[in-house]
Amino acid sequence: MNNELNIVPSIKLSVKQTFGIDSNLEVDAFEKKNEFVPEIDKNYKFDRDTTIAILSGFSFNKRVLVQGYHGTGKSTHIEQIAARLNWPCIRVNLDSHISRIDLIGKDAIVLKEGKQITEFKEESKRMEKLDEQFEDLNRALETLTSAIKQIDDESKSRFSETFEKVNEGLSKHFPRLFDGGKAYLELEDNDALNGGVFVMARPPGKRNSNIHLLSGGEKALTAVALLFSIFELNPAPFCLLDEVDAPLDDTNVARFCEIVKEMSSNVQFVVITHNKTTMELTKQLIGVTMSEPGVSRLVSVDLDEAIELSETPEAS
Repeated sequence: MNNELNIVPSIKLSVKQTFGIDSNLEVDAFEKKNEFVPEIDKNYKFDRDTTIAILSGFSFNKRVLVQGYHGTGKSTHIEQIAARLNWPCIRVNLDSHISRIDLIGKDAIVLKEGKQITEFKEESKRMEKLDEQFEDLNRALETLTSAIKQIDDESKSRFSETFEKVNEGLSKHFPRLFDGGKAYLELEDNDALNGGVFVMARPPGKRNSNIHLLSGGEKALTAVALLFSIFELNPAPFCLLDEVDAPLDDTNVARFCEIVKEMSSNVQFVVITHNKTTMELTKQLIGVTMSEPGVSRLVSVDLDEAIELSETPEAS
């Protein structure tokens, strides 16, 4: 150890060749590198005036004062000069209690893994807190993303199941109402969550078309077929049909009434109609009249009771 400390420079190096600085100065250097020589940073750029001043100290054994704000690279500059000259160099931090206008917070010398280093305690604590918050946000984001994915998967599964069942019902009721033909539901872009649903219908003797291209009566029958398909899947206890049969002819009204009669065992229907065929379907008929302007009057008739009375012979 003592021999290493007592060594002296053995060679001279050109400043121009070694540092790329335009100068004829030659500086003392060591031929071999030991463990105390800093590592060379090949990307480091040397300031000419500062480098010449420090090299003068190396060459003529003079003290050189390098002054500047903390963290501006004073020690690094000296180390990179020493690294290229193979000069042994040890960095020692002496004080951390000097107030500095160029820093936020207060740095302190601490010992980590047997090495003396300088760190900014206040900024380090703030950084650690921000890192914790960042990790919390990432965990929350992962949780939300996972929850959204589960909801989307469940929604897609339920929608697809319901879509298929309604489609089956539409395929069953449409031919009954039209006495033939075919209808089905089509999903836009096969996107169960964001795509629209098209009702494709083909009445007997016609090509496949969108429901918007059908006549008024055909639209009404297609809508009724779709409504009954939904009702079969999830029956409601009560259903109001307001003049649904208005655009239908007598034949289609008869088919409509037949399906309503079948479904009335599970659903209570209230039908508003002017059609005699539909009226004959009901068990309880309520008429609305206006004998005076602005005054409505209800007339209720139990059809089964009326038929029974009509069939009873008059008393002699």
